[in-house]
Amino acid sequence: MKFFYLACVLLFFNSCIVKETKTQVQKPIQKIKSQEKQYISEYIADLKTVPQNIDYYTKNLSNSSPFSQKRYEQQYFSVWNLDKVSITLNDAKWAHNRYKTGNTYGENLQLHKESFFKDNFYNANYQNYLTLNKKALTLVNVNLRAFPTNIPLFLDPTKAGEGFPFDYLQNSSIAPNKPLIVSHYSRDKKWAFVQSSFAFGWVKSRNIVLIDNKYTKIWQNAEQVFIIQEGVPIYSQDKKFLFKSRIGMMLPLVSEDKETYTVLTISKYKNQEPLYVQSKIDKKVATRGILSFNAQNINMILKEISKTNYGWGGLFAQRDCSSTLRDFYAPFGLWLPRNSSQQSVLGEVINLENMSLDAKQDLIKKEAVAFRTLVYKQGHIALYVGEFNNRVIIFQNVWGVKTKKDGVEGRFIIGRPIFSTLEVGKNLKTFDSNASMLSKLKSISTL
Repeated sequence: MKFFYLACVLLFFNSCIVKETKTQVQKPIQKIKSQEKQYISEYIADLKTVPQNIDYYTKNLSNSSPFSQKRYEQQYFSVWNLDKVSITLNDAKWAHNRYKTGNTYGENLQLHKESFFKDNFYNANYQNYLTLNKKALTLVNVNLRAFPTNIPLFLDPTKAGEGFPFDYLQNSSIAPNKPLIVSHYSRDKKWAFVQSSFAFGWVKSRNIVLIDNKYTKIWQNAEQVFIIQEGVPIYSQDKKFLFKSRIGMMLPLVSEDKETYTVLTISKYKNQEPLYVQSKIDKKVATRGILSFNAQNINMILKEISKTNYGWGGLFAQRDCSSTLRDFYAPFGLWLPRNSSQQSVLGEVINLENMSLDAKQDLIKKEAVAFRTLVYKQGHIALYVGEFNNRVIIFQNVWGVKTKKDGVEGRFIIGRPIFSTLEVGKNLKTFDSNASMLSKLKSISTL
């Protein structure tokens, strides 16, 4: 058995290297402009009238054909099977080419100075690009940055849909103990440029550990345990905290007993080398292999995913629209790319552009498959879950509803995963119908 083999090589390893959220009325928490006055009596009607309990949408769901664990693992570990980072130097520099002084703002909501861009480009040390090409693992949940800095880059914060939380230097977050390949270090050695299976950018050097190719092969060839509970503390065998569990993670299985799995984790450097440890995980927190795509498991995973709020690019260990769907499908063995545009072209795609609102809804009702059809508009993606009162219902992690009053655009903030119609917020006095999900729908795709 795979885990028996892994248990045997562990000795060699260490000898060689010494809430479910409650539906509630959401009060506005931010004014974009003084003209955009929101009344305390306003609320999102969908959050009161549309069932927010996942069980409602899965009660009549039949079992679906399973996904492929083998294909998922191939994607998950793909960067460990590269000889070098596959991102071109020009692509690695994309943010340096796109963002300039004059219209970008920092954490103090003041314009960035030219020195901010020059200093970060200098520190990025691109003359050493592709000189390392070492395999690595994340030690903790990390932020993947477009510049080697934690300082944010906002566009005009006085405009609706800009400013917090939309830091354009935040590419993604990456869960603990996930595979990476490292191109090179920044000039100050504080940052490493890395590629994961779904995104690339800068991470703090102290939050990753380099590992030899022979150990990456052992790690990925082991039987895998998939995490199915969110936010559970994971400890080493000597009870030291390592990280919290995240839906979307998987770890190599060493052994198991009646109540727990023992998995392999990496805790930190020891004498500049990775320290492999064993961690016990309750069987309620993880599962051997992928889950069956059925109502019970869908209920469980969506409830866990919904414990996090909206977080642009994974900021604050939260999720945005596309990472919500990506992590939802992971325990079922379906790998999705990172951003919404890439996700929208998977499977059987049906174009909805240039259709009337009614025609769009009718087509979705006819063609969409609950929990397997993605609903896409530019910059945002959601999951079709069924119907309620003859209306199409989606599950989406959304920042807010676009509003307009006297020609001035605003936002009514939601900031979390919800079940809604395609016109969430339609009851608001300042609802902008031309910007609704239904109005802007481009396509649906069935996985």
